[in-house]
Amino acid sequence: MRFTLRQLQVFLATARDENISRAAQQLSMSQSAASGALKELEHQFGVQLFDRVGKRLQLSELGRELRPQAENLLAQAEALEQAMSGDTAGSLRLGATLTVGNYLAVPMIAEFRERYPGTDVSLHVANTRAIVNRVADFELDVGMIEGEVSHRSLETLRWRDDELQVFAAPDHPLAQRARVTDRQLQQQAWIVREPGSGTRQVFERAMAGILTGLDISMELQHTEAIKRAVEAGLGVGCLSRISLREAFARGSLVPLAVPQRDFRRQLNLILHRDKFHSETLRRWLQLCSEHSDDGAG
Repeated sequence: MRFTLRQLQVFLATARDENISRAAQQLSMSQSAASGALKELEHQFGVQLFDRVGKRLQLSELGRELRPQAENLLAQAEALEQAMSGDTAGSLRLGATLTVGNYLAVPMIAEFRERYPGTDVSLHVANTRAIVNRVADFELDVGMIEGEVSHRSLETLRWRDDELQVFAAPDHPLAQRARVTDRQLQQQAWIVREPGSGTRQVFERAMAGILTGLDISMELQHTEAIKRAVEAGLGVGCLSRISLREAFARGSLVPLAVPQRDFRRQLNLILHRDKFHSETLRRWLQLCSEHSDDGAG
């Protein structure tokens, strides 16, 4: 074999950071050693894996083509090392959109760690666009998202049902209405999630035909901030029912009936099509399958 696993580690770390010094730091190497390993790998095969743009390294066309194979090869080598050493815990890098991360993923991680003690699980929470990009870039093993995605490098697995809910403060003029009309929806100040989020994507789809007539008063990145703003009487909101259960139960917020609008959606799992499925990843997908019928309520 004309290359080493260490060289692959340097190649992949550099691909993620686009900076050799950060890659070296991540691998606990000196910058000169990391740079030398990368140059030797290219020299051995007479190829250029990166385009040098000042201090920044960008994957060349060949580098992009080879990256998925290198990611899989290194992942399989790490799985083999774990099996040979008797270490069955493994590690898992999860990504989740805000609703999933805050209200579903954390208790699932607790259950997972109880089943498989010692497993190293990390969770990155961001909006759908950010999670998609990180899974596509091999920075996350699996993404748990609210939005719809079409990406040639990603595989989407349908996970569980969810539904958005329009809501208001209990003293809002519409709180006692049996049904809120489209005209009344257009008369409200709306506090909603930011563009790029799965919740915003579904909200805009549900409001097709009247969307341009809505008064989007505030765009916030966090569900809790939206709930606090609506509780303060600054407007009405629209979030997943999952995130509103406790507020509805204690009466600090109330649901508004908007039966003419379809707020149903699907929560999905996304993985890179070329991703090696380690035993730890397969265990997590099994847990997700067990939670697929919980329902959003």
